Amino acid sequence: MKAEIVESKSAQKELAKAPKEILVSYEIWARLIEEHGTSILREFKGYHDEKLHGQWAKFRSSRLNLKWRVIYQVDRGGKIEVVNVSRITPHDYRSKL
Repeated sequence: MKAEIVESKSAQKELAKAPKEILVSYEIWARLIEEHGTSILREFKGYHDEKLHGQWAKFRSSRLNLKWRVIYQVDRGGKIEVVNVSRITPHDYRSKL
């Protein structure tokens, strides 16, 4: 299943400030999802893709490297998945939504 990625304004700002290696990692992550859907992430243990808990319970997290994460939600309501990227951050994602 293919997917469409929609980035929030805050995710776009965070990407603009991120190191180049994170931008490259994110582009690879995004391309994999666009071509194969989010289920492909299970095949790559390095992404350590997982559900989040607490106030972030409706979100998932994937590693871009040891420090940086992409925080996203998936809408599977249509013919393609819509992946809403909320944050791309090196920070603790237990902060406010």
